[in-house]
Amino acid sequence: MKTRERNPARWGESDITTPGTSLLSNKVNAQHLAKLALVYVRQSSPKQVRENVESTRLQYDLANRAKLYGWPQDRIDIIDDDLGTSGKSLHGRSGFQRLLAEISLGHVGIVMGIEMSRLARNCRDWHQLLELCAVFGSLLGDADGIYDPRQHNDRLLLGLKGTMSEAELHVLRSRLDAGKKNKARRGEFYAEAPIGYIRTRDGLAFEPDAQAQSVVRMIFAKFIELGSVYAVLRYLREEGVQIGRRIKNGPSPDELTWHTPRTSTLTYILRHPAYAGAYVYGRSKSVTISTPEGRTKTVQHRLPSDQWSVLIRDHVPAYISWEQWEANQQKLRENSTKFGFGATGGSSLLTGRVFCAKCSSRMVIHYRDGIASFDCNASQMQFGHGTCQAFNARWLEPMVEQLVLEAL
Repeated sequence: MKTRERNPARWGESDITTPGTSLLSNKVNAQHLAKLALVYVRQSSPKQVRENVESTRLQYDLANRAKLYGWPQDRIDIIDDDLGTSGKSLHGRSGFQRLLAEISLGHVGIVMGIEMSRLARNCRDWHQLLELCAVFGSLLGDADGIYDPRQHNDRLLLGLKGTMSEAELHVLRSRLDAGKKNKARRGEFYAEAPIGYIRTRDGLAFEPDAQAQSVVRMIFAKFIELGSVYAVLRYLREEGVQIGRRIKNGPSPDELTWHTPRTSTLTYILRHPAYAGAYVYGRSKSVTISTPEGRTKTVQHRLPSDQWSVLIRDHVPAYISWEQWEANQQKLRENSTKFGFGATGGSSLLTGRVFCAKCSSRMVIHYRDGIASFDCNASQMQFGHGTCQAFNARWLEPMVEQLVLEAL
């Protein structure tokens, strides 16, 4: 008597856990069983890993599902390297890259995921997976059954599922963004409390620790007195003053911790309008750019104040007045040198290409009498330390020129 393929609706049902149960499918043959069954486990964020415990458990139970289809225990491998990683892109997902590599080597008989969105939320990555599975004869399995990418009907259904997964990500993001914007118009949306504040039911309140609060007030007072971020940094370093802040995530969330001041932290405090009592939303916009390695990444660009989405004055407790905050912004603009790592003049081939071996920062180039020299002042600018190192490129430039000519 032939046994038809049994297809439980969801993982974790009694069919999965009953001892002695077996599942048969006409798509699984000895060729597939001789290879690996890879179980791919993924959650989109660390918060989901902590809170959606049941979903993670069901994904690990896919290993039992593979046993019921006939794979022995020693040929079932679980890939959970991407727990806490978004599936919207291939980059940063070492587990998914390992999955593709194993398929390309012909080692995989079936790839199992609790649903297709766990494998990829991007059509490009999803169709790359489908193509590799079709070429190397690997099956795909989810909660609804087993699919063979070499069969037209299965491939059509898998393509539709991949499109739905990508569209679902767009819909979810649109809903979340709409909710955040609506809440921000009322001045009630806070991603994270700025340094010197804590979150409350009503919004923001001053940091209850008197010492941490006094350090923030000192930063504003010293900036008015000294007139530059670097001068304030140097003063805090000389006096041994540390900045208290509460980290939202981590092993001890919302616990006050003390950190060495750095230029970026001071600039953040001096520029944030919340310290002048204003609620703001949409101070920056996201722009996707291409990297020299051929990847894409999203960067944030600050917007001028007249382009902010929401600005509500006198909405939160203030450390300084709005007039003083505007004066501080003017002073910061006057102090800005707008310099880069290269140089507007000069012919050095090494411009922007030399990195410090001590701190790995990009070294700044200068010219004296037409000869290039490099120095690393990243540690000095960020922490108030001395220069890492500096050298004259008189001997390095001819050697690099010769190597370039030989390579060409």
